[in-house]
Order: sequence, then C-alpha cells, then structure tokens
Amino acid sequence: MRSAIAALDAASPLALRMASGAGAGRVAGPGRAARGAAAGVVVLLGAAVLAGCGGEEKPAPELRPLAVRDQVSSIIKTGDSYLINWAGVLGNDNKWHFGEQVVATITGQNAAGKQVVRTDQPLDAVPPAGALPFSGQAVSPEKPEKVTITFRPAQWRKASRVTSAFRPFPVSDSMTTRQNNGNYIVTGRVANPYNLSASSLVVTALLRDKMGKLVGGGTTFVDDVASGVRPRFILSVEGLPKSAQVARTEVVARTWGSTGKPYEDLVLGGAKPLHTVKPTTAPFPRDRGRQALPIAP
Repeated sequence: MRSAIAALDAASPLALRMASGAGAGRVAGPGRAARGAAAGVVVLLGAAVLAGCGGEEKPAPELRPLAVRDQVSSIIKTGDSYLINWAGVLGNDNKWHFGEQVVATITGQNAAGKQVVRTDQPLDAVPPAGALPFSGQAVSPEKPEKVTITFRPAQWRKASRVTSAFRPFPVSDSMTTRQNNGNYIVTGRVANPYNLSASSLVVTALLRDKMGKLVGGGTTFVDDVASGVRPRFILSVEGLPKSAQVARTEVVARTWGSTGKPYEDLVLGGAKPLHTVKPTTAPFPRDRGRQALPIAP
C-alpha cells in the first residue's frame, strides 16, 4: 500500500505538468485532451492504491492459552505416608490447533510453607476445540497442608483436519462401584471409530457429586484397540476423602502422547461409517426430491 501511495505522489506532479503544458498552448482541443489524460492517470493510480489495500494479508488470530475448567486434589494418610490424589480438566478454545507438550507441576507445602513434595506430570495433547481430563497420584512422607497445580504453557501446532474429523472414542457399559476401603472401581468398554488400530488409548474417569462438583479421578491404559472390537478396561480411584459422595462418573478415552500425531494418524486413515446396517424398509416408488413441481397454466 505504501508503494502505491508513493507512486501516486510521484505521478501527481507529472500529471499537473502535463495539464499545464497542454494549457499553455493556444489550441483548446489538445489542452482538454491532456487534462483528460492526466485525470486518467490519477484515477488509475487511485485504483492501484485500493488494490494494494485489499491485497494486504490479515494478521493471524492470537491463540488463546489452555484454560483450567476444573481441578481438585485430596490428601489421605496411608501408613507412614500421605497419598495425594488430583484430577482436572484442561480446555482448548482454539479450533484449529493442538495444544502439545503440556506439563502439570504438582507441589505440596506443609503448614510452615515448606515444600514437602513436587512432581511433574507430562500430559497428553489437547485436541482442537476439545478438552483433556487428567488425574494423578503422588506420595509424600510429610502431610502437605496445601496442594498447588500449575501448568507449563502449551506448544501450538495447526491440525491437518477440521475439528469435526476428530471423533471421540465411544465408551460403553461403564459402571462405578464403591469398595469397603473407600476406593472406587470403574469398569467399561472402549471402542475405536477409525479404520486403523489405536496402539494405546488413555481412559480417564472423573467422579462428581450430585451438584456436579469434581471430587477425584483415575486413569488407565488400553493397548492395541482395533476397529470393530470393544476391549474392557478397569481402573481404581484412590485417595478420596471420607466425606466424598459420588453421584456420577464421566469416562473419556483419548490417544496417548504429548503430541497430536497419534490422533491425526488415525483420522488420516479414515473413520468407520456410522450406519452399516442395510435398510429393511422398501424404497420409495419415486424419489420425492426429484418430483417436478406443477406448472401453472
């Protein structure tokens, strides 16, 4: 755009000189023709300025950081040590990018503010416009009075397919059972909607009370999930406080890995059709969508 404006500024004196030079002549006709040519030059250069404005590339939208949609931690005494259980949900509001290489840092401090436990938990990639449920455990020799979870900023990579191409992994037959020791056992089956086999899937269960508040979670792995099969999973949720009242369980399966490549590889291999059962009803005598409308007389 600047170059076009500079060209216009440089050409304007030339156009004026053409007009004045033609005006100095005593013949009226050629003077008007010269002034018309000068005006034409100005119009053409003005159009070039507008074209330069329209050709500028818009800046890429700024990527929004991952958002902590939910998180919880609990501490219970087990023998001579303390078990810390945490769970949470990270959200990705960017519909064209994977959030990768995310690391959660969990620290515990005692009543005096001294750090008694610290652990880093690498998290799986967060899909575009999606969420990542996660959970974990750590053991501390001393009781922490405060547990803090922080996250390393994600590295962003543009997805190779639209958001709708990343279909979820169906979970069925899930059941949650409370044990006598206060732990919870979650079982169910997971399926693979893609043509290629998933080398490893991560299954995370989030436990919530009747108000929807997150009280804890657990995670397990299921390997070699081929298309068309439904392998069973079982996981344990430990470290919940005695006051926890579990009313419902959310179970989510996802690909394993700090990058989105395993997910993208499955998507690029194609997905199974949603409906594979042959229709049992008779077809219409004539496709109603092809019937011609009556013509008015």
